[in-house]
Amino acid sequence: MNEEESTQSIVLGGGCFWCIEAVLLMIEGVTDATSGYGGGESADPDYASVCRGMSGHAEVVKVYFDPGRVTLEEILDVFFAAHDPTSLNRQGADSGTQYRSIVLYDSDEQRERAQRFIDGIAPDYSKPIVTEVKELDRFCTAEDYHQRYFQKNPRQGYCQMVVAPKVEKIKTRLQSK
Repeated sequence: MNEEESTQSIVLGGGCFWCIEAVLLMIEGVTDATSGYGGGESADPDYASVCRGMSGHAEVVKVYFDPGRVTLEEILDVFFAAHDPTSLNRQGADSGTQYRSIVLYDSDEQRERAQRFIDGIAPDYSKPIVTEVKELDRFCTAEDYHQRYFQKNPRQGYCQMVVAPKVEKIKTRLQSK
């Protein structure tokens, strides 16, 4: 089995994709992550149409990982720690359906594992988890300037105020394991 055959992927959305991409790339065993749009109806969404709520898409990240080095559950653990899965269509000051919490799976096994993970963490929350678990229909890669946005723009205001605290939180979490 070559490296490409052993890589798996799942698509996750939990607010701004800059945040989710930055924290997922910190996980050992994650080989790549691509910001994009998923879970909507439009065949060719762009940032403007997604932000206006016209496409039905969420800002998501397609995360590629080596299951021999990291489990789907370990990825989900970081994903759920990086956002509030009880907040409907909102993460902090970012609001709209494009910021919804969503897991887009590509197999029955992923669906079952994601749902089992969510069921397992649900008692840890005082409100119901509203994360949508849905089959991936299509993933549309976001514009180039969104890729590795935090890495390229760490001094940008949103990155300092929103992304950096999440990155620090996850860094601490990963170091404690």
